Amino acid sequence: MAVRLRPQPSAAVTEAHAALAADPDDRAALRLLTKHYLAVLAQRAPGGAVEVRVPPYAAVQCIAGTSHTRGTPPAVVETDPATWIALATGDLTWDEAAGAGRISASGERSDLSAHLPL
Repeated sequence: MAVRLRPQPSAAVTEAHAALAADPDDRAALRLLTKHYLAVLAQRAPGGAVEVRVPPYAAVQCIAGTSHTRGTPPAVVETDPATWIALATGDLTWDEAAGAGRISASGERSDLSAHLPL
């Protein structure tokens, strides 16, 4: 059974951003912010057409449309935690990240630019 991600309280998010500003490799802050912003995306764009993966921390299904129950989903987006956080907060645009090769996106609806920043 999949674990549902939930957005974190704003104080925890603020603290995690401060920790990440002090140490960009702070794994606890990366984990909290990655899961938080994936949860926000899943709430704002519910569905199962796209799976957004941010290893090693989490993955969510989002965007209305075709869904899947087994195997590789019809659309997959994968990126690293720092890129995901930058996309979610607006510090990096989808086009900038894609152009720099920081995103792997395949399948219909895998362009998340309409949903970012969060």
